[in-house]
Amino acid sequence: MNDLRKLGGIAALIHSAAYVVGIGLYFTVLNPVLDADPAQYLALLAEHQNLLYVWILIAYWVAAFCLVIVALALYDRLKTGSPALMQIGTALGLIWAGLIIGSGNLMLHDFGEVAQLYSSNPAQAEVVLVALTAVENGIVSGNELIGGLWALLVSWTALRAGGFSKALSYFGLVSGAAGIASIIPALNEVGITFFALGMIVWFAWVGIVLLRRTPGAAKKAEAFAPYHSTTV
Repeated sequence: MNDLRKLGGIAALIHSAAYVVGIGLYFTVLNPVLDADPAQYLALLAEHQNLLYVWILIAYWVAAFCLVIVALALYDRLKTGSPALMQIGTALGLIWAGLIIGSGNLMLHDFGEVAQLYSSNPAQAEVVLVALTAVENGIVSGNELIGGLWALLVSWTALRAGGFSKALSYFGLVSGAAGIASIIPALNEVGITFFALGMIVWFAWVGIVLLRRTPGAAKKAEAFAPYHSTTV
């Protein structure tokens, strides 16, 4: 099995798990903090700061690092089907990973800076928090356009070249389209929600596919195997 594809399969499964952990932490523990108004958020920040750091490291850094590996592994698997599309798609995947890392770094830095400012000037800390949140949302959290385009192009290439099953390819197309639709204000929340949940399934599915030995590889191995006659 190609080592890059094997790494890609493992990375895809880890990425899916990071999404699950990130979403799970958000809705079970962090939701009251992250959805609070600025004053309440700043008051709760010190109490949950360590957990917020862990959340960012998993949901942003781990997920983004795995995304880089998956994007390269999928390019290696699908490039023969449509090299131009996969080059564009891979570039978008790497850009998406960079945006996730940038957003995560900004949030990690903000937690300490804003908490420190709040202790001396709560009003100014609220203003800074609103501005930094707007920047962070503008980088990646406000919509899933880049991620949606990547998933759409990869899935379209796989559908044309037969790199994935039709079910996986169509699922990726629908999930990618949802991410792209999140750029439309009226569809923003629905698009982000569907894309996020769809990507959990899609990455896990892709991971399993990449870890399997493809029929073509098995036939190729048989073609080069030494022939042993059974006749006497």
